[in-house]
Amino acid sequence: MFEKQQNPQSLLTLLTDFGDRDVYVGVMKGAIAQINPKLKVVDLTHQIPPQNIAAARFCLMDAYLYFPVGTVHVAVVDPGVGRKRRAIAVEFAHGFLIGPDNGLFSGVLSHSPAVAAVELTNPNYWRTPNPSSTFHGRDIFAPTGAHLACGVPLGQLGTQINPESLVKLEIAKCTQSGNMITGCIQYIDHFGNLVSNIPGSYLQSKSWGVLVGDKIIPGRETYGDREIGDAIALVGSHGWVELAINTGNARSHLQMNLGDTIQVVIESD
Repeated sequence: MFEKQQNPQSLLTLLTDFGDRDVYVGVMKGAIAQINPKLKVVDLTHQIPPQNIAAARFCLMDAYLYFPVGTVHVAVVDPGVGRKRRAIAVEFAHGFLIGPDNGLFSGVLSHSPAVAAVELTNPNYWRTPNPSSTFHGRDIFAPTGAHLACGVPLGQLGTQINPESLVKLEIAKCTQSGNMITGCIQYIDHFGNLVSNIPGSYLQSKSWGVLVGDKIIPGRETYGDREIGDAIALVGSHGWVELAINTGNARSHLQMNLGDTIQVVIESD
C-alpha cells in the first residue's frame, strides 16, 4: 500500500555517469529547479565510468545510509535508455530510488528491501509528455524525483509493480570454507583501490591476508602501515575488504579488474 510522504520537502541526490564536461547534469538540475528552486540537491558523483552499472550499484549502496530518512536518490546510468527497460521509482525504509530498472538499485535493496515500487507511466510528473528517447534523466527521472521530494505520493507517479520483479545485478556471492573466504572485486575507486564484496566484519580480531597469485598480501589497519609502493589489504571506510598500493594504483599494479576473484586467508589461532 502506498503512503504519502511525511516530510513535505525532502533532500534529493543525483548520481550519474555524465561527467562534468557537458551540460547534462546542469540541465537535470534546471528541470528540478523548475519544479522547486528551493529543493536541496546533493551530487553524489557524476564520475561513474560510462555505462558501468556495477560501479553505480556500489556507490549508491555505499552512500544512502549517510542521508536522512526520506531522501530521494535519482540515479542515472542507463545504457538501455530508449529501449524496453522500465523507468521506476522504489520506496524502501530509508527513502526513495528513481532511475532505470537495470540493476543499479540492487545493492541498496539487498540491504534494505523495497517496500513498494511503480513504473513511471504518469507523464503529468515528467518535464514533457514527449520525452527525449536519449535523455530520460532530464525529462523523466529528475522532474519525477523533484515531485516525489516535494510530497507527491509514490502511487501517483505511475503503475504499481511487484518489487520482486525489479532487475537484480548479480555478482558472485561471498563464501567461506575453512580459513578461506572467497569473493570478488565489486568496485574500483579513483585511486585504483580494489574493493571486494567480502565484509570486514568477517575478520574482526583475526590475523588475515589476501592471496594474490602465490603471495599473501598482509591485512593491516591503514595504508601507512606498509612502505610506499607496497601492496596492502585492509578494511576500507565502506566496510569491505580492499586491496591497495601505498601511494600507488592496485588495479594496474596487480592487474585485477571488476568481477575478478579475491581470496582472504585467515591465519590459524
